[in-house]
Formats: sequence, structure tokens, C-alpha cells
Amino acid sequence: MKVALVGATGYGGVELIRLLHNHPVFELNAIYSHSKGGESIRSYYPHLSGAVELIMDDIDPEKIKAKSDLVFLAVPAGISRDWSKKLRDAGLKVVDLSGDFRLEDVEDYRKWYKKDPIAKEELEGVVFGLADIVKDEIRNAAFISNPGCYPTASVLGLYPLAKNKMIVRNSIVIDAKSGVTGAGRGASVANLFSEIDENLKIYKVNTHQHTPEIEQQLNRWDPEIGMITFETHLIPMNRGIMATEYVDLKSPITAEELHKLYMDTYKDVKFVRVRPLGEFPSTKEVQGSNYCDIGVSVNERTGKAVIVSVIDNLVKGAAGQAIQNANIWTGLDEAEGLDLLPMYP
Repeated sequence: MKVALVGATGYGGVELIRLLHNHPVFELNAIYSHSKGGESIRSYYPHLSGAVELIMDDIDPEKIKAKSDLVFLAVPAGISRDWSKKLRDAGLKVVDLSGDFRLEDVEDYRKWYKKDPIAKEELEGVVFGLADIVKDEIRNAAFISNPGCYPTASVLGLYPLAKNKMIVRNSIVIDAKSGVTGAGRGASVANLFSEIDENLKIYKVNTHQHTPEIEQQLNRWDPEIGMITFETHLIPMNRGIMATEYVDLKSPITAEELHKLYMDTYKDVKFVRVRPLGEFPSTKEVQGSNYCDIGVSVNERTGKAVIVSVIDNLVKGAAGQAIQNANIWTGLDEAEGLDLLPMYP
């Protein structure tokens, strides 16, 4: 199957190129940019030399339709919405990696993204592609909105508790930390080496745009969950997210019972690995892979559940999950092109 990539020069885009290069079914035959048409992708990423020598073309939905069957749309929020509609109107399958279509309440988008939302009718048929949980919905989707990186780690970490309606209302606290690639490739003083190295910074305090995305998904399984406290931090590393989640439970539970709940929930889920009781994952242990690794515990003094969830923000949090969604959507095995061991050390 021939696939196209729109928006190739960001970190998410080049990670899609890496993963698609060895995909046994999807053939990346064209890449597009709204501002860099005519330039070679290797001029932005020399590590692709001799392997991927594609020239970026200007975005033209009809031209894309003539060459490809499915499009990965990896452009920023606020830009994606316009191209997404044009690509879908041209009859293409679209997996959108931006945040433009993730929120069901358009006013939430206005509040958190500080942009005018799309019309509500444009959300019809959109599936929030949390690929490890909603496979049946993905198979029948009209359009797939790929989840954000923080929501992927956070929601997978809390799904077993939310599904079983075990969480006290408004009690969730998520302390999340991300590598610098999560901030994108755009130049900024905040992301300079001398600003990042030997430093730990909190950012977007109480205002991160992934907050309503996490709330929306958790409340889908338990409408009584309510609101969350979600704070994000930048760590001086390239890849990885760790979400440490603290939850009040409606009824007392032992660590052994909590661990069994997670093992039972994820026993047949290929890309979610629950660690043995008492063991907690680190970001390096999933680097370069499509895995989400989870460790669980119960604080015996306070009764709080403590969940640690880690992913590679560029793979499971972006390109890998996008391919997993496309695999499911087109009837392939979800692991096609993604059965990769983490890179270690």
C-alpha cells in the first residue's frame, strides 16, 4: 500500500520516515511540505543519505490522491485542520498527528489551544486512536486522530482503574516529564543546550493543552472521574516520557491486587508491558520502541495507588502509534513494522 507523509521536517515526521522505511506493507512514496517544496529531505536530515532520497513536494490533495492511498498528516495544530479536510474530501484515509481533532468539545480546544476550533460537524466519524484499547473503533473509523504523547502514557497508565470505576472523583495527580524532542524542532532560547543541560524545568503550569485530552478519555470510561491535576516538566534528554500518577481509590486495595488488575487488563495487549510487582520502568527501557511499560504500587501509609508509565514520545507517543493505527485501520496486524526491541543503552 502506498502512503504519503505531509509534514516531513519535524521530529515526528522524520520518525515516521524511519519506521516506514522497513514496513513490509506500507511504501512511503511521497513526502510533502507546505513551505519546503522542491527540497530534499536529506538536506534537513543527512542521516537519511542513501536510504531515503525523496524530494518534498508542495501539498496538493489531488496529486497526493493520484499517488497514495493513505496519508500521515504531521503538521502543527491549527494548520492540520485545513489540510485534513482537503485530503479527506479527496478520498484519502488520513491519520492526523496534531491536536486539532482530539477534543470532542470544541470550546475546550479554544480554551486550551488558544485557537479558533473547527466546526463541530467536522468531528463526525473521528476516532481518538488510542490503539491498544479501541481497536474495533479504529477498524470502522472515517478518520483517525492520533493521541498526544502525554495522554498516551497517562491514559494507558490509568485505564485499568478508570475502566473498573475505582478512582475517587477529582483525585488524580499526574507528574509528567518529557525529553526535549517533545518541544519540537523549532529554534528557541528555552531549548538551547545551555538552557536545558543540567536543568529540570516545569512548564505550562496548570495550562498544558493535553489536560482536557486526558480528562476526556478517562471520563469516557468513568464519568465520575472529573478533573485531573496535570503538570509537565522538561528533562535534559532527547527521547522519553515518564508519567508518575497518584490516585485516591474508592476502596482499599493491596499492591498484589492492583498488580493483578493490570496484568489481567493488559495480558493480551502486545505493546503494553506491565512490570513485575515492585519493579518500575525507566525511559531508556522503551527508547526507540512502540512499547508502553507500566509499574504499579500502593502506598500503604496513604492508600494511594502510584502508577509509573513510560513511553518513547516520538514512537509510542507519535509516529509508532500512528502506524499502529494505520495497520489496524487497513486490516493488517497491528505490529507490522513496529516489532522493534528498545535501543539500549
